Amino acid sequence: MVGGTINDEFVSPVPPARLWRAGFRDVRVLVPKLMPEVIVSIDILEGDGGVGTIKKFNFTEVIKDYRFVTDRVEVMDDEKHVLKYVVINEGGHLGTKINSMSCEFKIDPSSDGGCVTKLKIIYDSDEDGPTAEACAAETKEGVVGMVKVVFAYLQANPDAYV
Repeated sequence: MVGGTINDEFVSPVPPARLWRAGFRDVRVLVPKLMPEVIVSIDILEGDGGVGTIKKFNFTEVIKDYRFVTDRVEVMDDEKHVLKYVVINEGGHLGTKINSMSCEFKIDPSSDGGCVTKLKIIYDSDEDGPTAEACAAETKEGVVGMVKVVFAYLQANPDAYV
């Protein structure tokens, strides 16, 4: 088995609580509005948005390899601004190029009133080589892109999610 971890960190002038509410707690409503060319909808299949919730991200034809990805929330800490989820379906690369993948976000306040968002992706695969790492890197680019779109929206709309 081959596995790995990808870490990333990005800074925003948006306060942690605003980013948390908009980009993580209200993700299923806000992100499809901000990215309709990529995300058709985010459906809650089970749960109330907290731990145990199962979400299905439905993509447009812009995503060539698959139409949806389903995940399950493992950690949702509103005070510490921590989200961890596990990809649970074969709609994405799971089951074809990777065996498992989990993503964890942590949003910390920065000294200037904004925030630092840390992302950690853990994955494993039976394949030896760059395939699994490439899939994890693709996932990272997608989730980082969503968060950055939310950053931009919150900066352009200072009264939203206050």
